[in-house]
Amino acid sequence: MSLILNLPSKLCLRKPVLVRCSPLHSNGSSSASLPQSQTLPSTICCADPCRPHRERFIVRRYDGDMNPLDYEMPGDFMEVTELKGSTNGWITSLVDGRVGLYTHRKSRVWLPPLETLPLCQTQMATNVVMSLSDPEEEDCVVAVKFLGPQLSICRPAQSNTEWINIRISNPCFFYSPVMYSEKDDMFRIVGSGGHLVGSWDLHKHKHTPKIQRLQFQNLPELSKAKRELLISSTTSEHLVESRTTGETFMVKWYKRTAKTMYRIERMETKALMVFKIDEEGNAVYTQDIGDLCIFLTRSESFCVPACSVRHMRPNRVKILDVDEITIFDLAAQKWN
Repeated sequence: MSLILNLPSKLCLRKPVLVRCSPLHSNGSSSASLPQSQTLPSTICCADPCRPHRERFIVRRYDGDMNPLDYEMPGDFMEVTELKGSTNGWITSLVDGRVGLYTHRKSRVWLPPLETLPLCQTQMATNVVMSLSDPEEEDCVVAVKFLGPQLSICRPAQSNTEWINIRISNPCFFYSPVMYSEKDDMFRIVGSGGHLVGSWDLHKHKHTPKIQRLQFQNLPELSKAKRELLISSTTSEHLVESRTTGETFMVKWYKRTAKTMYRIERMETKALMVFKIDEEGNAVYTQDIGDLCIFLTRSESFCVPACSVRHMRPNRVKILDVDEITIFDLAAQKWN
C-alpha cells in the first residue's frame, strides 16, 4: 500500500474568521439552513494552470444546485484575463504580475504587484485562497500558491498592504494547492503523496511550517487489477474541512487518460480515497462521511451538508473539473 499512496497569524489575524460566505439570494432556501461560514460559493472557476485555455465556470443557482455555465467570450478572453480559478465565489486572475479578484456584484479588486523570490516563479499559480468572502474586509487574507516553492500572502484591505513571501523548502509541497483552515486559523498544504501536511502561521511558522505527519489506517484490500489501475493513474491530494462538524478530510484523486466516443482524449476519474484526519495525525480511510458531501475541484474544494445542495445526496463527492463533472458514491466504490 505504501507504493500506491506515493503515486506520482494562526495568522494572528483575530478571533476565528468565517469563510465561504457568499451572500445568499433572497430565495436561496436550500442554503439558508447552513451557518454563515458554510454557505456555498456562488461561482467556481475550474482552471488548469498547465492548460490556460481550459476553463469551466460552475455557478450556484437559486435552489443551491451547482451547474456548469457556458459564456460566449472573445477568442482571446482566456489569454487576456489569465484566469487562475476561484475562491469564496470570487474569480481570480493573474495579469502582468498582479492578482485580480472579481465577481458579478463588484468591480475587480487588484492586489499589489507580486514579488518573485530568487529561483522562484510567479507566472503560474496552483490556486488562490481567501480567508473571508470579501477582500475589502479588514481581516481578509489572500494566499497565492505558485507552482514551485513560493507561497505569497497579503491582507488587501490594509492601506499599506504588501505581499509576505514564503519560500517552501520541502519539494513535496511544490505542486499542491493551498487551503485555509478556519478551525486552525492557518493556511495548510498537503504534500504530494499525502504523508505530510504543512501549516503556515505568519508569526510562528513563516519560515518553518508546522508539519503534521500522517499515519494511514484502515486501508482497503486491493485486487491486482485495482492496484495496477491506481499505480498507472495520476494522483493529487486535496484537504477539505467541514465547518458544521469540525472534521478534516483528505481526498486522494486518481485520474487516467480516457477516450470519448469521438476519440478525444481527456482525463477521467478512476477512483477516490477519502481519509478522515484527526489532531494526532491519524488518517483513517473511510467510505462514510455521514450527511456531508464534498465538492472537489482544482482550485476550490469544500465540504458541506448534503441537504444544502439540491439533488445532492449524503456521502457523495461531486467532481467539478475542466474535463468532467460527475458524482461518486463513496459507499459504492469497490476495491477488489
